[in-house]
Amino acid sequence: MTDRFYEFRVDGSLPAQAREAFCDMEVREIRPGAVLRGAVIDDAHLHGILEQLRLLGLTVVSAHPLPAAPES
Repeated sequence: MTDRFYEFRVDGSLPAQAREAFCDMEVREIRPGAVLRGAVIDDAHLHGILEQLRLLGLTVVSAHPLPAAPES
């Protein structure tokens, strides 16, 4: 099974200490929130990422698969 790549947009900034939870993802701060992009192994991993964002108090604005791996 190959990884799927996702983009998550959240309302609010990702605290510096919380970035460790997403160390394998690209994180960009944009106004008024942040964008995270990276590989998602399976549905359980996807739900885990969404739960981490919820636990950080961030509102997920969108979460969608990308057609290919994001460019670095």
